[in-house]
Amino acid sequence: MSRTVSVPHGLPMDRDAGPFDPPSALTELREARPVSPMIFPDGHEGWLVTGYEAVRQLMADTRFSSRQDLGIVHVPYETPGIPAATEPSPPLPGLFIAMDPPEHGRLRRRLTGAFTVKRMKRLEEQIIEITERQLDELARLAPPVDLVKEFALPVPSLVICELLGVPYEDRETFQVNSAQFMVKDQTLEEKMGALVAINTYLAELVTRKRAEPGEDILSDLARHEDLTIEELVGAAFLLLLAGHETTANMLSLGTFALLEHPEQLAELRADPGLVPNAVEELMRYLSVADIFYRYASEDLELGGETIAEGSTVVVSLLAANRDPERFENPDTLDFGRTARGHLSFGHGIHQCLGQQLARIEMRAGFEGLVRRFPDLALAVPADEVKLRTDMNIYGVHELPVTWTKTAE
Repeated sequence: MSRTVSVPHGLPMDRDAGPFDPPSALTELREARPVSPMIFPDGHEGWLVTGYEAVRQLMADTRFSSRQDLGIVHVPYETPGIPAATEPSPPLPGLFIAMDPPEHGRLRRRLTGAFTVKRMKRLEEQIIEITERQLDELARLAPPVDLVKEFALPVPSLVICELLGVPYEDRETFQVNSAQFMVKDQTLEEKMGALVAINTYLAELVTRKRAEPGEDILSDLARHEDLTIEELVGAAFLLLLAGHETTANMLSLGTFALLEHPEQLAELRADPGLVPNAVEELMRYLSVADIFYRYASEDLELGGETIAEGSTVVVSLLAANRDPERFENPDTLDFGRTARGHLSFGHGIHQCLGQQLARIEMRAGFEGLVRRFPDLALAVPADEVKLRTDMNIYGVHELPVTWTKTAE
């Protein structure tokens, strides 16, 4: 670690190393100083954590708080349309991702029962059925088509509608609003407009579930009288957003990565038993939900650095998942490796609740695409694929693909 790098001013975000790799400035920083000071655009002196061990340690330590109401959470990139925060954000009821124990545990426990491996196993047949139906629809179209619109987005949307008990005809409304909410560069009015629209819809939905519960997760939650409507709305918002944005982007960016790594794709075609391993490796390699925040609730030590109370700490899961200290040849997509231990689902008490669901969807999605479309190919040059560098969850805006029209 003899090399020195200058303290970054703002989060390095330029995908200059390629569509799948971390910004080169992040890679250099991880090699030289995996826990690095960072000057935020508003002048705050916080920290950026890029090393695997340091990120894992931080996420397991609840003194690195997830609450946004303890102090001002400083944003590590320019947000021209949104004024810099001058006071802590008010806590959002039900949004357990932004809570610490014990409040976090009270809400999360209510949901853990809904996401048991057993329930996910029962859901697996429905997910495979939904995926195959969508593949049928895809095969009927005349290529080229946009894989995001025709496959990667509909599959997780249908699954999360099924799971939460959201009427399928309402999916368009929440897709449009949740996509708007995830845009980085927008005005406060636009962001709040999308948030209000989603929450208004969800408030009506959970009120209905409380009156007439069904067999879905929201009904399970609504049966708990100790949860307020506001808490139910917050939890539903989180599940809805996390449940379709991340998986949709993994399916589309993952397919892009497969098409750009033909040797790995050929291995997958030759041995469908590799799919579960491939899913873990794609999760590690792509890390679509990359940037997370913590807030130092006291003076803390991390990776040999002292982080002062009140500091905003930014972690990059993508940089951590590409750490050569943890994974050999980390910048190589290799379905032969054991990618277990990757941090794409987080770590510690906030580790993703729906990770089994996401795995089932990705396994069904990638296995189905590879089997049904043996000559799937990009319909545009790779450098013309529109990357979601403007969004909080990384991926592609569109993925134009083509195939020989005999796919059945």
